[in-house]
Amino acid sequence: MTALTKDTKKDASKPAKKCPWCLGDALYESYHDLEWGRPNYNDDALFEFLILEGAQAGLSWITLLRKRENYRAAMDGFNVEKIARYTAKKKAQLLANPGIIRNRLKIDSAINNAQACLNIKDIHGSFANFIWQFVDHQPVQHRYRSLKQIPASNKTSEVMSKTLKKSGFNFVGSTICYAYMQAVGMVNDHLVNCFRHEECRRLGASQRD
Repeated sequence: MTALTKDTKKDASKPAKKCPWCLGDALYESYHDLEWGRPNYNDDALFEFLILEGAQAGLSWITLLRKRENYRAAMDGFNVEKIARYTAKKKAQLLANPGIIRNRLKIDSAINNAQACLNIKDIHGSFANFIWQFVDHQPVQHRYRSLKQIPASNKTSEVMSKTLKKSGFNFVGSTICYAYMQAVGMVNDHLVNCFRHEECRRLGASQRD
């Protein structure tokens, strides 16, 4: 009985297994543990991730995570209505801000996408209603066992990309769209041995209740 108790305590003290891509950086691990893959139906958060994924193009995601709070401060907390009305003066301020990615095309894209997002909300009632339609409003549950199995894009992200572009968005290629789907939990791409895989699966299932 004593031996069993010790073994149980020993097992409980072991760190939870996580997707290997996040290991070694506290910020990355926190993002993995709390956000990545969690089904998100909040319009503001969905818009924020879309802008950050577009800004990330050609860079590592950890770079954007480290600049995330700077983006929130510089871009009015990702308020879509305010960003849609940004003037040339505001764009100049953003281009001079060392705390964000100072890329003119990406900044123009954020403003353009905010305007497109407002149009989508007028048509569909919410951005969430529009974006989640691509997976029938329920997270797709994958069961990958290694990072090599996870695709960079798929047919759904290709359809999403084409639809977003037709709706006026840019910086929304198929690869960006798939990374977006992973981030907001439209697909559960936590490896099956990661403690978050089952947690995100349950969160997705709860949406049906």
